[in-house]
Amino acid sequence: MITPDHEKFLELASMRMPFGKYAGRLLIDLPEPYVVWFAGKGFPEGKLGEMLSSVYEIKVNGLEYLFDPYKK
Repeated sequence: MITPDHEKFLELASMRMPFGKYAGRLLIDLPEPYVVWFAGKGFPEGKLGEMLSSVYEIKVNGLEYLFDPYKK
């Protein structure tokens, strides 16, 4: 059984894209085609890559609504 990590969830809900066309946008609000493109190209190394990989899984599984309560 997978145990959710609330701290990581909150961090993901507030993380912003640090570069590129969508710099400053919340990762969870990145357009799905952009995240899918990253998945095909390869996610960056490190924490950002891990977070983008999580966003990819969330988007392809239609789970974006989980973040609605955390949007300001």
